[in-house]
Amino acid sequence: MFVKIHHAYRIIVAVADSDLIGKRFEEGMRQIDIRANFFAGEELAEKQIIELLQDMQKEDATFNIVGKKSVAAGVKARVVSEEGIFYIDGVPVALGLL
Repeated sequence: MFVKIHHAYRIIVAVADSDLIGKRFEEGMRQIDIRANFFAGEELAEKQIIELLQDMQKEDATFNIVGKKSVAAGVKARVVSEEGIFYIDGVPVALGLL
């Protein structure tokens, strides 16, 4: 999984499954581009992602998480609730914060 931290008016943590980088998904009015410049930062293992997400939650970060492995890590880290997950062309997506 890749994680990239963006510093804007608020910290944005972007996490995506490695195999989704560079792909685009559409379903009805929804679409998402998994662009390398937004998502492809550092490649980390699940345990590292979970720890990072938990640390970033303490910093009042917002999260953009895409992909089965990444969203599952977000749920384990408790920064994503099951109710906050939606799907675009079968790909799970979680945005915002808990």
